Formats: sequence, structure tokens, C-alpha cells
Amino acid sequence: MIILDGKKTSADIKNEIAIEVSKLKSEGKKTPHLAAILVGTDGASMTYVGAKVKACEFVGFESTLIELPEDTSEKKLLNEIEILNIDNEIDGFIVQLPLPKHIDEQKVLMAINPDKDVDGFHPTNVGRMTLDLPSFIPATPFGIMELLERYKIETSGANVVVIGRSHIVGRPMSILMSQKRPAGNATVTIAHSRTKNLAEITKQADIIIAALGIPEFLTGNMVKEGVTIVDVGITRVDDTTKKRGYRLAGDVDFESVSKKASYITPVPGGVGPMTIAMLLKNTLISCKRGH
Repeated sequence: MIILDGKKTSADIKNEIAIEVSKLKSEGKKTPHLAAILVGTDGASMTYVGAKVKACEFVGFESTLIELPEDTSEKKLLNEIEILNIDNEIDGFIVQLPLPKHIDEQKVLMAINPDKDVDGFHPTNVGRMTLDLPSFIPATPFGIMELLERYKIETSGANVVVIGRSHIVGRPMSILMSQKRPAGNATVTIAHSRTKNLAEITKQADIIIAALGIPEFLTGNMVKEGVTIVDVGITRVDDTTKKRGYRLAGDVDFESVSKKASYITPVPGGVGPMTIAMLLKNTLISCKRGH
């Protein structure tokens, strides 16, 4: 059993990006600039945005963080987005989700200039990705594809089961895995909460991508020997034996599934670190396209 080490792979990608940025600077070209808008004080969002700012510093990007209070109006947020849309210094930006309940997330995502949508959530980018045209691929699916590619996992003709159909992970993964690309050409099944006889389907899978948000849902008796497992979930589970009172669990029961898997991502340290690395990669792509 081989661990798909997202922490190491993301570090490799960040080092590669840092070299490219250094080259751009030495040639007098523009330094990539990533901005983030954070509304409110959600703990997980603040941690995630903080990690993005640190990653920008590491690779040599310029970064801007716009922090807005919880009671910021939708109009004010849309105005901030428009300022970033027309700022030629900004190559890409993200609006950290989730947003406060009084703000329409869809309206906000639609307001972002698709050419700066490095999260890859705008319908223009989703449509272009579906048609296999140049686009920003959502960072988490992009990271998963990169992991599969770098570990040389055979996907061509493989039977892939994606558990979960979210617009952020499940649906894009199903599209990408079926396309003609290095980590693609697979036969893909999407499973979800209404899927009947799920264990029968997962037992046939060569690769399983679990992205449903239920801790330790996929167990050893649901998979075959030699399967490749990509665990996208991360949930805090109460655990009195831990100093902080909880542990982080994925959607996969690592203990039982890892005994059968040929490759598996850990939680934490698997898909999570890849997401930030690929956000940086999208920003670098945007910088090169725009200038």
C-alpha cells in the first residue's frame, strides 16, 4: 500500500512555481498577484485564507487579503468584487466560502470575472472545462488529477466511482476523469445519497473518489483488493482521547480500507494541501495569459 502524499506533492509543486516566479521576476515580467476576500470570522475560513497568504509568500507571489465584517451587505461585497475585476494588478482572486446567510453565494460567484476566477467556480469556466477547452479547473479536482498523474496511476479504461455530486468536487471530477487527458479516459460512475446497492458498485471500482462529507463512510467491506482511494472529506469528530477533544476524519475508514488499497490518500495530508497548490498554479496560469 502506497500513501498518496499530498503534503509532499504540494510542496514539490510550490517549489516548481517558486522557480517559475523567480524566472519571471529576473526577466522583468509581472509578479503573479492573488487576492482573497474574507467575510466574517469563520474559524476554518480564516485558517484556510491564512494558509493561502503564507503559500503566496513562499512562492514569491504578491497577495492581497480583504477582510470584511460579518454584517457586510451583498451590495458592498459585489462592489469589492468589481474593484478586483478591473484591477490590472490582480491576476486572480477568490471569495472565501461559506458566506454569511444574508448574501447570495451564486450571485457573488457570477459577479467574478471568469478570467480571474482561479477557484474555477464561474459557469463560464465550468462550461469550458466540460467542453475540454482551456479553463480554470476547480482547485480540489485539479489537485486530485495532479496526484493521480504524478503517482502514475493507470486511469485509462479504469472503472472509477465518484461518491458525491457537488459542483465543487464530485461533478467536476466525473467530467475530468472521463476526458482524454493523462489522468483520464476512465469509465465513470457517480454515486450519491439516492444510489441503491452502493457497496456492489464500489466493489467493482478500480479507483474511488469519496467526496460526500460523511466521516468514515467507505469501509473495507465496500472495496476490492488493489483499489486506489482518494479521500476528499475532512470532518471534526469528537474524541475525548485527544488533547483538543476531536480528531480529523475523512470519508474513508482508513484503518479497514488501507488494508486492501494499493494507493490511498491520508486525512489530513492528502487532498487538502493540493488544493492550495493548485490555486497558486491557476494564478500563475492567469498571470501568464493576461500579460
